[in-house]
Order: sequence, then C-alpha cells, then structure tokens
Amino acid sequence: MNEQTKNIVSKLLRVVIAIIYVQTLYFKFSGHPDSVYIFSKLGLEPFGRIGIGVFELITAILLILPATYIYGIVLSLGVISGAIASHLGPLGIEVLGDGGKVFYLAVIVWVASFILALLHREEIKALLLK
Repeated sequence: MNEQTKNIVSKLLRVVIAIIYVQTLYFKFSGHPDSVYIFSKLGLEPFGRIGIGVFELITAILLILPATYIYGIVLSLGVISGAIASHLGPLGIEVLGDGGKVFYLAVIVWVASFILALLHREEIKALLLK
C-alpha cells in the first residue's frame, strides 16, 4: 500500500471510530436507562459509566488530532477490548433486545483499531520503545 492510500485509509478509519465513540457518549453521560443497566450489570455504575465515557471522549479526540492519533489507536484497542470482553462475558451479545447492535459496533471499532495498529505499527513500536 502506498503512503497516500495508507493516509486516506487511516484518516477514514480514525473518523469512523471517533464518530462511533462520540455517538455513545450521550447514553453514558445522560444516564440513559440502557447505559445504566449495562454498567449496573458490570458492577460499575455510575463511576465506571462516566469514567469509560471520559476515556472514550479522550480516545476520539486523540484519534482526530494529527499529533496524537498514535496514542488514540493504542487507547482505542484497550478501551474497546474491555467492551468486547464484557459482551462476551456477563452482558451477552444482545443487551435489552438491541439485536447485538452495541456489540457489533464494538467489533467494528476493534477491527478498525486493529487495522490502524497494523498500518501504523512502526510508529507504535517507536512510541512503546521511548
């Protein structure tokens, strides 16, 4: 993949991930009943709901800013891996009759984050070796 294509794919994936993270913030920060249910089931209500929302907001911002997107990629993989583990564990794939929508969005974010990590593996490696 040439550098121009890599940059286009990277920007597109970063925007998609950021949009997904940001659209979930309303539910977390407003105390939406579905979000409260999820975090109550995990034993993390309310501090986990708000805390994870803050991490997702930070992740979205880091992904969009050119100087910090590498940090955003690494943080995204960590945050979304926890979400997927929660769905594969106590929550289940389908939550409150959503047909698995929240889980599938998490999988999309994880796959996109993983692709970004592959595309930017040299930058991530340099970051980790600092």
